[in-house]
Amino acid sequence: MTDSTPRGQIRRQDKAMTRPEAEAFLAAAFCGRTGTLGPDGYPYVVPNLFTWQDGQVYLHTARYEGHFLTNVRFHDQVSFEVDEPGEIFPYGHIECDTSVSYRSVIVFGRIRIVEDVDEKVRFYRAFMDKYAPEDSWSREKDSFPRISGTVVYAITPEHITGKQGHLPRLSDRWPAKNTTASPHWQQRK
Repeated sequence: MTDSTPRGQIRRQDKAMTRPEAEAFLAAAFCGRTGTLGPDGYPYVVPNLFTWQDGQVYLHTARYEGHFLTNVRFHDQVSFEVDEPGEIFPYGHIECDTSVSYRSVIVFGRIRIVEDVDEKVRFYRAFMDKYAPEDSWSREKDSFPRISGTVVYAITPEHITGKQGHLPRLSDRWPAKNTTASPHWQQRK
């Protein structure tokens, strides 16, 4: 069976993010998950701290032959995902009439190992600015002595999708409004 749906197509366009909204969320999100494909045919998904810079996702791992590096060398097509759950809310009187507000972005693209030292340093500067901006720690700035012990990757997007489910106003939530999607809900007591 072949899926005729184009990769990353969002069925509910009313929930689609604009490209600038998706990129802003990528820049701010804390952790992402990278999906790779291995030589054994199994997908492998791993969480990564990352940066969004120059229109690419940058991340790093230790320099050893694990699943991730093996998969990247095997196949350069990846998916990268970030998400953020919001508030859980009821929309109807039946227990399963519950939803959650959220934001998520998926990047479909190609991953490469960054070899250029200047590009690696730019990544690590942006990474430290994002995750450790605390000046009061009084640590040596721009010092990356373990750079050779890591592998830096860049994912160049081919397609980006963003989706969000907004939290309804109180007046649009149950019990003020019952928008159940459950069939035959009126027949139950």
